[in-house]
Amino acid sequence: MTVIDAHQHVWDLSVRDQDWIDGPELAPLRRDFTLDELRPQAAAAGVDATVLVQTICVPEETPEFLALAAADPLAAGVVGWTDLTSRAVGDTLAALRARPGGEHLVGIRHQVQGEDDPDWLLRPDVDRGLAAVAAAGLAYDLVLRPEQLPSAVTAARARPELTFVLDHLGKPPVRPRAQDTWAADLRSLARLPNTVAKLSGLVTEADRYRWTPADLRPFVMTALEAFGPRRLMFGSDWPVCTLAADYGQVMDTTRELLAELAEHERAEVLGGTATRIYNL
Repeated sequence: MTVIDAHQHVWDLSVRDQDWIDGPELAPLRRDFTLDELRPQAAAAGVDATVLVQTICVPEETPEFLALAAADPLAAGVVGWTDLTSRAVGDTLAALRARPGGEHLVGIRHQVQGEDDPDWLLRPDVDRGLAAVAAAGLAYDLVLRPEQLPSAVTAARARPELTFVLDHLGKPPVRPRAQDTWAADLRSLARLPNTVAKLSGLVTEADRYRWTPADLRPFVMTALEAFGPRRLMFGSDWPVCTLAADYGQVMDTTRELLAELAEHERAEVLGGTATRIYNL
């Protein structure tokens, strides 16, 4: 079974600040994180390769990530960033693909969760950018708040030619009786055949100090019911996950939550879906 971690990050604070790392709760993340640090942890967890995902909306980061992927086989793919509202987005994507490591560009992401407009995804200039992402043969990762899920459903319905990848299951607050609205919106997204989702980021949406696999189980089961194993992929969300769990704990918990699936279904969630969707 090939295991792909479909969602991890790196950053070097001497290159640029990560301005989202703010306040005492996120203080443990205010240092550099590298692929070299991740490598032994991934190997110990049985992870064969990863997808490196953007962290900040600046044009310089994506070329840097592509260069990292070109030099390091651990990073099999890169989900980068570009300004979707630019009229030159198609040319920008073509230029990124032409760079050294450009063949590792598998998707684009924007920090929609940070946009004040709940319908940012539905703006005409954003839709034009999404069309360019589809034309480039790339996927589009959705990182958003639960209340933004309805606009994601509308955007995905309007662009059936584009595969939308929902990060962190839409970041539901992992606590009892928190599922109702989120689950309904998740199922609406899952009804669209051009959508998939990542089992990632849940430990940091739970009680970071007292969470258990049982706390995560209802949310994972809802996602499995809605999307099925062939449309779900595992992601660690390292190093953000370290606020609540180390890399091995995240991997062990994921395997525990998938234990009742058939082996071929586990293989899809743990690697097959990511390989297929991101053309790894």
